[in-house]
Amino acid sequence: MAICKMSFETTSAIGAKKAQEIVQKASEYEADMILRYENKEVDLKSILGIMSLAVLEGAKIDIEAKGPDANEAIAALEAFFNANL
Repeated sequence: MAICKMSFETTSAIGAKKAQEIVQKASEYEADMILRYENKEVDLKSILGIMSLAVLEGAKIDIEAKGPDANEAIAALEAFFNANL
């Protein structure tokens, strides 16, 4: 089982639309993924979880994936965040 991590600094806040897009991207993979922000962590495949964090512009977030396709999931999420946040 692979474990991969990434850190990212947002260039915009994560609202409902962005949270939905993140969940859709994360749901394409089997890996379990968590998002950490300000000492809180939520399931990256949960729109309500992501929205509950109220991530602001310029925030530093951490994402961790565990599972058979963790490497691919992190690579895809990194590309997604770079293009959309």
